Amino acid sequence: MSKKYRLLMLTTLIISGCSMCYELIISAVSSYLLGNSTLQYSITIGLYMAALGFGSYISKFFQKNLFPIFVTIELSIGIVGGVSSLLLFLSNIYISNYAVVMYLEIILIGTLAGAEIPIMTRIIEADENNLSVTLSSIFSFDYIGGLLGAIAFPLLLLPKLGYFATSFLCGLLNITAAMLILWKFGERVVHIRMYRMLAVVLAACMLLGMVFADNISESIEGGLYRDHIIYMEQTEYQKIVVTKHRDDVRLYIDGNCQFSTADEYRYHEALVHVPMSELSKREDVLVLGGGDGLAVREVLKYEDVKHIDLVDLDAEMIRICSTNENIAAINQDSLQSDKLTIHNMDAYEYLERAGEQYNLIIVDLPDPNCESLNKLYSNVFYRMCGNCLKEDGVMVVQSTSPYYATKAFWCINRTIESEGFFVRPYHLQVPAFGDWGFNMASRSELTDNLTFDVETKYLTQENVSALFCFGKDETDKDVEINRLTKPVLMEYYNAAVEKWN
Repeated sequence: MSKKYRLLMLTTLIISGCSMCYELIISAVSSYLLGNSTLQYSITIGLYMAALGFGSYISKFFQKNLFPIFVTIELSIGIVGGVSSLLLFLSNIYISNYAVVMYLEIILIGTLAGAEIPIMTRIIEADENNLSVTLSSIFSFDYIGGLLGAIAFPLLLLPKLGYFATSFLCGLLNITAAMLILWKFGERVVHIRMYRMLAVVLAACMLLGMVFADNISESIEGGLYRDHIIYMEQTEYQKIVVTKHRDDVRLYIDGNCQFSTADEYRYHEALVHVPMSELSKREDVLVLGGGDGLAVREVLKYEDVKHIDLVDLDAEMIRICSTNENIAAINQDSLQSDKLTIHNMDAYEYLERAGEQYNLIIVDLPDPNCESLNKLYSNVFYRMCGNCLKEDGVMVVQSTSPYYATKAFWCINRTIESEGFFVRPYHLQVPAFGDWGFNMASRSELTDNLTFDVETKYLTQENVSALFCFGKDETDKDVEINRLTKPVLMEYYNAAVEKWN
């Protein structure tokens, strides 16, 4: 292949890598806004592949002026892809049918990308007349570009730039590719001045979008959260947002509220003090999740606790909740305690390696709305928890809402029970969340003699017994066990989310 066409190979690499990033952005944003990541990624992949085929098919109708058409494709992908994440967030706020915008973006990007390779092949083949070399070269660069985009997005682009700056950057790269073609093959492009001017203007727009991505993000996020945003950060694993309205501070992870200072004490008192009251010894405690430090704050009320292991995957979550003055005031600097050891790793991996045993294991993980979280609610996971419990130890698991996600709650209950635990479900009203539930488990039978010897704001000897009573509309035992090989819990949970949305 002659040197003059190697530049086209470079554009194939760019457009393929950027197209992959666009599809990952659409999938990730849709999972962030709608949940059910399996569905969002499946729809995106399926539609994108179909659109690639459609684009390849319609390319046969372009017979003349192939260079201007190729440049138009590059510019069009840059425009659509560059504003893709912005349009998705805006559509979620302002229109009722978000899916239409999502599908249109996927189809447009896929169709344009699908038309690129056939048109480029015909451009090169007209001069080179060596189809086997042309096709092998083009497809090689196309596949390598897809790989580079798939690697760069989760490891570099999203953690460092976020959704908006990443999509603007990819748009800029597509437009830059078009500008390179206009520079190298300008004599073969009709209306070259118009194309050059358009490319420069679009590149400037994408560059401005990157520069002001944080400002755009603050404005858009303001429409997603009811209160004023005082802190926002995209970590390697999740989007963390802190809002404040008067004295009410709220922390959100990927758009889901984790706590409100107006009522978080209800949740954390029930999570910690109910199982603590079952223990005769409280020396060693393991907290899985709970990176905000609020569960640890309640555990530290017990003077006989000697050591706490806190396992949270995201080191940035720990840093934020340790140093942000608003959150540190709420958790009373619990993450700085000398009794606490922090492990930034996956809870599943920690249990596999753990050599210690605990009097109490507190499982305070986010709801099971994706595959990575679902495994932390599986029968195997609870078996591993049991292996780390002392003979008279107790485990407690936050278990979603028995009212809003009834099947999910009782699925967790049955899954724990399937591993030989005695299980006692309980729940209470947390105004920020509604009716919220927990499952307490032990290898030995649990008692009804619950007493509290620490200061509480909600729990009393009189009201604690009511926590173990469930209404008819909060009970559903017709559920399956959640297994690693059959993640039914995620289906139960996503069905509940869809129902109440």
